[in-house]
Amino acid sequence: MASSAENHQPHSATYGATTAPPPTPAAQTNCLSTNDAADTLSHFLHRLPPSLSLPPRLSPRTTCPPSISFSPQNTSFLDPYLSSFSQLGFFQLTNHPIPSQLALSAESESLSLFNLSKTQKHQSFSNTWPLGYDEGDDNNNMEGGPIESFCFDSSCSTESTEVTSSTQLSLASLQKFTSELEKVGTDVVEALSSAMGFSKRLKEKDIQFSSLMWVSEGVAGNKQMISGRFYPYIIALQYQITCRKYSVLTDSGWSSVSPQVDSVLVTVGDIAQVWSNGKLKKVRGRPVATSGNDNSRFITMSLLVTLPTDTTVTISPFLPVISSHANDSANDEGQENDKVDKVTQEKMIFDTFSFEDYAWRVYHERFLFKDPLDRYLIK
Repeated sequence: MASSAENHQPHSATYGATTAPPPTPAAQTNCLSTNDAADTLSHFLHRLPPSLSLPPRLSPRTTCPPSISFSPQNTSFLDPYLSSFSQLGFFQLTNHPIPSQLALSAESESLSLFNLSKTQKHQSFSNTWPLGYDEGDDNNNMEGGPIESFCFDSSCSTESTEVTSSTQLSLASLQKFTSELEKVGTDVVEALSSAMGFSKRLKEKDIQFSSLMWVSEGVAGNKQMISGRFYPYIIALQYQITCRKYSVLTDSGWSSVSPQVDSVLVTVGDIAQVWSNGKLKKVRGRPVATSGNDNSRFITMSLLVTLPTDTTVTISPFLPVISSHANDSANDEGQENDKVDKVTQEKMIFDTFSFEDYAWRVYHERFLFKDPLDRYLIK
């Protein structure tokens, strides 16, 4: 997230015929001093340790995401809505094929995971990052204690199918739910890349996608929470089982989002923002579900469409290309003109970087206040 100093714009003033004259140069100097002090304070706040409590933020205005009917047969179904959701970083899908009963069963199975003992949690799940159980720490949550989470690949496999002699660990519904969300997510990425004009570049680079199902538990109420560990992604999907709000950290600050029941909330991630050369706004981290003040238990099931952890691919903007003819007329043999793809003169705003290195740094350093993409911005 860009700092307040970077977004700061001087206040303008209009002077009418009966108003006092503009301020003197001396007064202008005082104004600049005030701005410098604000910049210093902003930089100081961005360097506060994550465990330090800050004053409660104002409750953000609740936004209803743009509603888009899912149409996998039409790869252009996102095109008419691009101008709206590209500036928000999120939208909701309706008319998708995921049954509500499957989502409820997956939620029930996921809730049972948090009833296991800590020993069972560590022994029953992979410890190969980012997969497995994460018990969290106090830096994960500004209020309310640590945020526990589980991260699964698309198979939702465990290290052991039997947690105890009397308790069988079954994640069949969660696995099916993850598979269904993954199919929807792949179609959305295809439609998004088509709308942004870089679908051809993805195919040229033969980029393979991967999916992670991230399940985390929270506590209802007005608490300042973030989503726990961060991991880069293209898009994330959350099925809206009940009437519940999500807190999302966008490029413009915190937003409260209230999707329709049975819709799928889609958030645009950092990888998609880089590929679009900054044209797409993003949501940092995973959306956090919140609900009332009843202190009831609930979980967030987030399907991240991302890249394989062991990939050697580099991330860089996909600049638009135009097709032009190499010759204005056919050659002497009557052959057709050759078409040459030329990159437009659009300026790259992000440097190229390694996905694997970036994913490792974002996951382990757990950025809270500073946008992890800032270091790759071309100044």
